[in-house]
Amino acid sequence: MNELPQQLVNGLLLGSMYGLVAIGYTMVYGIVQLINFAHGEIFMTGAFGALTVYVYVLPDGTSMAIALPLMLFGAVMVSVTVAVGAERFAYRPLRNAPRLAPLITAIGLSLALQQAVWAWYPEAKSARVFPQIEGGPFEIGSVTIQTGDIFLLVAAPISMAVLAYFVMKTRTGRGMQATAQDPDTAKLMGVNTDRIIVIAFALGAAFAAIGAVAYGLKYGQIDFRMGFILGLKAFTAAVLGGIGNIYGAMIGGVVLGIAETLATAYIADIPGMEQFGSQSWADVWAFVLLILVLLLRPQGLLGERVADRA
Repeated sequence: MNELPQQLVNGLLLGSMYGLVAIGYTMVYGIVQLINFAHGEIFMTGAFGALTVYVYVLPDGTSMAIALPLMLFGAVMVSVTVAVGAERFAYRPLRNAPRLAPLITAIGLSLALQQAVWAWYPEAKSARVFPQIEGGPFEIGSVTIQTGDIFLLVAAPISMAVLAYFVMKTRTGRGMQATAQDPDTAKLMGVNTDRIIVIAFALGAAFAAIGAVAYGLKYGQIDFRMGFILGLKAFTAAVLGGIGNIYGAMIGGVVLGIAETLATAYIADIPGMEQFGSQSWADVWAFVLLILVLLLRPQGLLGERVADRA
């Protein structure tokens, strides 16, 4: 029990990263009812965009105080470009097709993005070292916070606050809500739904890029396969919170991160369950939680916010 505060903080940090990526899933699904399974790879391309800025753009020895904002900018630009390009050339032509067609396209795009980074980025075939913030770790009572987690502690709440303001207070945000509710009526009211959909993809990609930089700072390395499992967990977080519910995506991510961390930390202490508490079982417990939520509350923790367009 002495470790409980530390494990809760670890779970909160992990869940915040899941939540940042899950926002992209839930925004796109809420507006166009598409499960964008390539979103994990959009997250991955953001990480390599940040690394590219650090390795090939900035001079050697650049301070992280200067490098980190530029790396974040590079990550967002790469992720947004890939996401908007995917929407324009892969998803938009299939917007009126049966739902299975864009789903298969998303899976194909996911594999294509992995192979593109594997083929074109130097040394992407193995994990690449990600630059780290110097200093730390920091002790707050019995809780230790690593230096790389400081970025996530700051970025996650600011990102959510900016998103909440954008969706609730701006004209474009209200257009997104209208399009999610009824795209045909939104068009009649003068909303450019194509533009709204592009903005949804771009915003989701920007949050994924922020999560990608946080991932690199937290774990110290990235590789071209990093988006697959994390993308599945982010999708799980979106379902846990209620698909189409922006705030539910972040809450679902936090719940998933805490559950995964506590399961890994404490299940090994149960007699006869020692083998189930290793880190290799963390993914299993995440999906066990998803199954339980779908059985007990299929609409998610906060409920879905998707209009019935049947």
